[in-house]
Amino acid sequence: MFNLVSLIIGAIAALLAIPAFLPLLGWMNWLIVPVAVVGLLFGLASGSRGGRNLNLVVIALGVVRLMLGGGLF
Repeated sequence: MFNLVSLIIGAIAALLAIPAFLPLLGWMNWLIVPVAVVGLLFGLASGSRGGRNLNLVVIALGVVRLMLGGGLF
């Protein structure tokens, strides 16, 4: 059950991350990364790895985008 919740949260965060790669919308990653962290916590509580891995990818992409845009470090 936790894996399904994690996958749903990860899918929503991934869909929101798509427009966040456009110029002037990088600030959206400040909202997407914490949502993906919540999904990651649900994924860690489950026995499966699918939801956890999806959220890890979304977090990594969001953090990289923040670093490229100058919003982190």
